[in-house]
Amino acid sequence: MCNLSGPARFILSIGILIVLSSFAFGQKPAASEFGPVVTAYLGYLNNEQEVVDDRASRKEITAAYYRRNSNRIHALREMAIRLVRQSGNDYVPELEAVTVDEFGTIFEHPPHPAALRPTEVFGNKFRFLGSVHSGETFYLFARLDPYEQAELIQRSSKSAASIGGTSNGQNMSETSTRARRVVPK
Repeated sequence: MCNLSGPARFILSIGILIVLSSFAFGQKPAASEFGPVVTAYLGYLNNEQEVVDDRASRKEITAAYYRRNSNRIHALREMAIRLVRQSGNDYVPELEAVTVDEFGTIFEHPPHPAALRPTEVFGNKFRFLGSVHSGETFYLFARLDPYEQAELIQRSSKSAASIGGTSNGQNMSETSTRARRVVPK
């Protein structure tokens, strides 16, 4: 083995540190391109995947259940990243990823997949965002926030009132109460 002098050893150790730090810098996660909200959502999805992996390792779930949930998490991640890159906002709506056979879990009257159009709203609750093929096809919906729901309901009640002609009574959004009954003394 070769004996190195003190300054040569120092220079060699500095060189090794620089090389190793450049490798560490190259391993920086891709999530850093997003803001704190999206980074937290992607972290949440990572945690969900770890839970599914753990349950699979303990044989608590079937292989089919594991595949479907892993694919669902992948579809949610893909759609969240797509939404953020399109909008440039550090915001992810509440997302639902369902397969055709799961439509009944979020809809009373499930729509036909062929009839789904992006940005279409269903039941004043969900906006269709698109589909992601991840093992199987997942249809992704964003749950409308309460303000969007109220605005849609108000718009639909106004359009229903204008279609029905002039309204003689109260608006649909106003509460109706019965007149108090007067009891003679």
